[in-house]
Amino acid sequence: MRRPVVVHRRQTVSDALNPETPEAEDEEPIKQRKNGLYPGVSDELAENMKSGWADTELRDLEPVAQAEHTAARRAALSARFPGERLVIPAGNLKTRSNDTEYAFRASVEYAYLTGNQTEDGVLVLEPTREGHEATIYLLPRSNRENGEFWLDGQGELWVGRRNSLTEAEKLYGVPASDVRELTGLLSEATGPVRVVRGYDAGIEAALTDKVTAERDEELRVFLSEQRLVKDEFEVGELQKAVDSTVRGFEDVVKVLDKAEATSERYIEGTFFLRARVEGNDIGYGSICAAGPHATTLHWVRNDGPVRSGDLLLLDAGVETHTYYTADITRTLPINGRFSELQKTIYDAVYEAQEAGIAAVKPGAKYRDFHDAAQRVLAEKLVEWGLVEGPVERVLELGLQRRWTLHGTGHMLGMDVHDCAAARTETYVDGTLEPGMCLTVEPGLYFQADDLTVPEEYRGIGVRIEDDILVTEDGNRNLSAALPRRADEVEAWMAQLKG
Repeated sequence: MRRPVVVHRRQTVSDALNPETPEAEDEEPIKQRKNGLYPGVSDELAENMKSGWADTELRDLEPVAQAEHTAARRAALSARFPGERLVIPAGNLKTRSNDTEYAFRASVEYAYLTGNQTEDGVLVLEPTREGHEATIYLLPRSNRENGEFWLDGQGELWVGRRNSLTEAEKLYGVPASDVRELTGLLSEATGPVRVVRGYDAGIEAALTDKVTAERDEELRVFLSEQRLVKDEFEVGELQKAVDSTVRGFEDVVKVLDKAEATSERYIEGTFFLRARVEGNDIGYGSICAAGPHATTLHWVRNDGPVRSGDLLLLDAGVETHTYYTADITRTLPINGRFSELQKTIYDAVYEAQEAGIAAVKPGAKYRDFHDAAQRVLAEKLVEWGLVEGPVERVLELGLQRRWTLHGTGHMLGMDVHDCAAARTETYVDGTLEPGMCLTVEPGLYFQADDLTVPEEYRGIGVRIEDDILVTEDGNRNLSAALPRRADEVEAWMAQLKG
């Protein structure tokens, strides 16, 4: 007998095929395509699919590399919120179109505290007398008895094997439980609770009468500020991301002739290949801006022409398998040589970046590197007659911003703009400490339709960006392997093309 497939989680195929079974009415059905070629599953096939599968349990697993660090991070979180239940979700899959989903990326808060990256995961810290007891709630292996593993669109036969709960405990050093039971547990929970919002609507709904927006925001802010100072594992991952990014930039220079024959998308695709081969992904949408597109700060359409004689502003970063991303920009002459005016503008930005990097050191105000770079750019704009001085007046009124546009940098880590939820007094108005990692990225942008500058300036955009680690005695440029000075850039490009 062949019957329609309406298999429900946590029940058998025969139950699902039998609408009189009481359990069938209580569970969410496994969806099938409306126009699938198979209208149903025979009892014989359903029985056949239950057996004959090898034992694939992994028994010799070692903890993930960051397990020691994630434990320390959870301990710090526990100390900050004693006596409170803390809920940190990974998030769920998001539909891209119809029945296809976007590639999943776990929430930074969850990945930072666990090292796990799977969808639907939730970390729960239950308060105890000594602090907290952590449990990671995950989907277990797909059920073979009820047909879930081959009939559900997210079953392992379709999307690949996931770790068993026992395996997860070994990998992440945290007791693991079935996440499908969690909403019921949270609904019955008593006492103070905080949740990181915006990732899992089902978890938030289970806690709707137990949490407040103000208290939840305090949790989010703490987790953001906790990432301001990187531990040794994080610094190593950031360096790994930078090193791969350097190789990605080299890849691009080698194929600029092919980009000229096609478009900016050849550059985008070339860098993306390096990111996927050596890392998890790109850390953000690559900006492959040739010619006047370089004056658009976040040009990610990447569909314009690449022409000899123009500049290419390439802003891109590889994201490691642990989610740490580089963020580097170089502005390159597509034909390998700067014109006289291009070099003048480039040198001004380079000088501003040098001043900004020199201001990055422990004990300095976070704003110092921005102020130092902006002063140099304001001086150049006055010198070129593009804005009326004196420089102090320009800076006081912010007149240089017509052409400098953006801040000179930001914190960097698991988010390209890391720690964004931190309080202003600990971030922008804060003080630099060893272990902080930030970008220094001044730029000058002369829009193609800007009638306040000479015509030859219009359509030129230059930005130079490096990833800078604050050290005990100053700073270290993690991306120093990529040339910055104009003559060094030209020599580097010539060598790669040669």
